[in-house]
Amino acid sequence: MAKPSPTHAGNPALVALGEAIRQRRLKMGLSQEGLALEVGLDRSYLGGVERGEHNVAIVNIVKLAKCLKLSAARLLDSAGL
Repeated sequence: MAKPSPTHAGNPALVALGEAIRQRRLKMGLSQEGLALEVGLDRSYLGGVERGEHNVAIVNIVKLAKCLKLSAARLLDSAGL
């Protein structure tokens, strides 16, 4: 299991991004495990992303956005970023 980033966990931008991912995932009726499988991430890592504990790589943001049927720009915009 990935540990939270000691420097970035709780950063407001990461928290906002995680909340945007969670809200979209729930709106689509996906479980964390289902989304994680589609994206190719570990479920516990995705949970940490949704809690704002991980500084997410752009590659993973793009993968998440695609699975959530959004562009990366739209996902970031929905997070207020």
